[in-house]
Amino acid sequence: MNILERYNAMDYGPAPEARNEADAWLAGRDFSRALFIGGVWAAAAGGRTFDVTEPSSGKLLAKVADAGTADIDAAVAAATKALPKWQASSGFARAKVLYAVGRAMQRHQRLLAVLESIDNGKPIRESRDIDVPLAIRHFIHHAGWAQSLDREFPGHKAAGVVGQIIPWNFPLLMLAWKIAPALAAGCTVVLKPAEFTPLTAILFAEICERAGVPKGVVNIVQGGPEAGAAIVNHSGIDKIAFTGSSEVGKIIRKATAGSGKKLSLELGGKSAFVVFEDADLDSAVEGLVDGIWFNQGQVCCAGSRLLVQEGVAEAFLAKVKTRMARLVVGSPLDKNTDIGPLVDQTQLDRVRGLVAEGARQGAVCWQPDARLPETGYFHLPTLATGVSPANILAQEEVFGPVLAAMTFRNTEEAVELANNTRYGLAASVWSENINLALHVAPQLEAGVVWVNGTNMFDAACGFGGYRESGFGREGGREGMYEYLVSKLPFGAVIKPAAADVAIAERPEAEAPAIDRTAKLFIGGKQVRPDGNYSLVVADRKGRFVGDVGLGNRKDIRDAVTAARAATRSWGEATAFNRSQVLYFLAENLSIRAEEFAGRIAVLTGVSAKAARAEVEASIERLFDYAGQADKFEGRVHQPPARAVALALHEPVGVVGIVAGDDMPLLGLVSLAGAALAMGNAVVAVPSQRYPLIATDLYQVIEYSDLPAGAINIVTGRSAELAGVLAKHDDVDGLWIVADAETCAKAEADSTGNLKRVWTTNGRSLDWNAVESDTLLRRAIEVKNVWVPYGD
Repeated sequence: MNILERYNAMDYGPAPEARNEADAWLAGRDFSRALFIGGVWAAAAGGRTFDVTEPSSGKLLAKVADAGTADIDAAVAAATKALPKWQASSGFARAKVLYAVGRAMQRHQRLLAVLESIDNGKPIRESRDIDVPLAIRHFIHHAGWAQSLDREFPGHKAAGVVGQIIPWNFPLLMLAWKIAPALAAGCTVVLKPAEFTPLTAILFAEICERAGVPKGVVNIVQGGPEAGAAIVNHSGIDKIAFTGSSEVGKIIRKATAGSGKKLSLELGGKSAFVVFEDADLDSAVEGLVDGIWFNQGQVCCAGSRLLVQEGVAEAFLAKVKTRMARLVVGSPLDKNTDIGPLVDQTQLDRVRGLVAEGARQGAVCWQPDARLPETGYFHLPTLATGVSPANILAQEEVFGPVLAAMTFRNTEEAVELANNTRYGLAASVWSENINLALHVAPQLEAGVVWVNGTNMFDAACGFGGYRESGFGREGGREGMYEYLVSKLPFGAVIKPAAADVAIAERPEAEAPAIDRTAKLFIGGKQVRPDGNYSLVVADRKGRFVGDVGLGNRKDIRDAVTAARAATRSWGEATAFNRSQVLYFLAENLSIRAEEFAGRIAVLTGVSAKAARAEVEASIERLFDYAGQADKFEGRVHQPPARAVALALHEPVGVVGIVAGDDMPLLGLVSLAGAALAMGNAVVAVPSQRYPLIATDLYQVIEYSDLPAGAINIVTGRSAELAGVLAKHDDVDGLWIVADAETCAKAEADSTGNLKRVWTTNGRSLDWNAVESDTLLRRAIEVKNVWVPYGD
């Protein structure tokens, strides 16, 4: 055998990571007293424990305290008690604690990595080189945010006591993503790790003790569904942060509806991995390995849908199979292992079932000829070809080492296939033509897009999804906002609106006038309501003033259709163009200022001076939004890697707006103007009591150069129409100023597509005091596009 033959015949020998320190740590702990509440270790009040097993062998690792409702009550009480002092501490004081935690984690870095691989099953190379260093990076990075909080986020304060629920796929990293920004903001936390993987969270609690984290600031409570539900439903918790499945996310959205809790959800994904024919195919194959087989595919942003251009599909798939045949499946503590076990038998059974169903639906499932270990929850890497877009493997999140491959002919088809999913977490685009890549990236409906790379993360860069992948961001400036609140100028409690207005006789006119019929405004046209019913409008004395169209479900559907069509023309218009249109709208409103002031005075009963002031404030607000349209911009992040992350501000899409009765013109303009400035299309339900203010706007809108459908106005009963907007799955965002019952019901009904809902929770607003930035920030999605550079 010559040297070349000997080289080709060589195989990797075992390179096991020592686990003696981790085993000693496991042996030296009483896990039945593993709840960390108020700085004290405790058993569950009910005395229950649950088993934690090792995925690679199925052997028992520990019997861990299983928290119940009483334990969550104790943890929330401890966090509540610690909150005032922690929140009042200086940014520098909090920064020192965060830095101390990061440094202490560095000192225990190897132990954390080994425990993570034992508990989760992920290869030691991943936990050692990716998970643990990035978790440390989050704490040290957020020390800087803590110290600069007052300067960088003026007018904001900590959200309060935060309940955090994390998954089992990245136990320590998800903990860092949640706890670091919360502590930097001045919040206290109650965190529940996943039942499968609580061990590194317990070690982290020990680190908090040593690092000087004040008692009660961090509380770690292991447990199952009872503990999770108790956190979500606890009245003493001000914000919920959840990472997990979309199904559970929807349950949490419904459970928190009307509670006033702040909510962020980082949910499932079905990310597209798009390979164009001019891509470096060898690099793309390596990226694909990282994109789908990293952590056994148990990654919410896994590149589980391969879209490859037809001209290179055959060659690329051949390279993928060759690379798959060389992947090492084995012990997670072996440094040569590429793919470890899945986390549990239930997860293994689920993946097997989805692969079998995908094959039944026509996919051809290929696996390399490799032996699996005799024990543990292992699954071979799987490539499914001949996959139709409707195949279960192309639509459902498998959360395992399974790749579904499809082909496309041109750029337009690639974008269409990539967006053919209810999720929107991440995507990866491969092309040597950077112009093409940056042309495609903004068209992909995903919160993160990697160009010629995948799975790039950093504490300075936001991460989160669109659509059923959740809402909110983790990391960077965007992530800090999730744990901060600004004081809104709330007014009185809003009472539910009466369905119909009781009126006195029609007032006598000084001179006969031509009768006027106020219609709806949909798709740039004044149209009759579908039901041909009208809603009576009365003046301040209850006298009949006129009729407006009584909009219904069909009218909302037509308005949403028109708005969706306008998202391309208006959403893709330049910011400068939107600015000019809004300036023109303000200009045209000013021409008719006296008319609008008169109408406001007659309807609402305010003085002529107050009515003129409202109109002038509306014009000024439009000017403000026009000026901000091309200035409320994204950022360029510079993570510690040879890449930049472009944090692009994108419109939410179709935004439904339900305006209140207080200051009916300024309130409507404040909401709709912010959405329009950022490129959204609007379906607005104006004040139910004073809808004629909105119908007077039709003509102003018609000659202000707004594209047809950019704003649609449907008059009618606010509560009824708010419910229709909440349930409509083609509405992307919903803002409501209404009574508490209407707000709560809309939040609960929004779970169909997890639209972004903001309500005043039954309170009115002083529209003169509302900061424009508050609404502009709600009118955008932040998409982080990662662009590597260098060789």
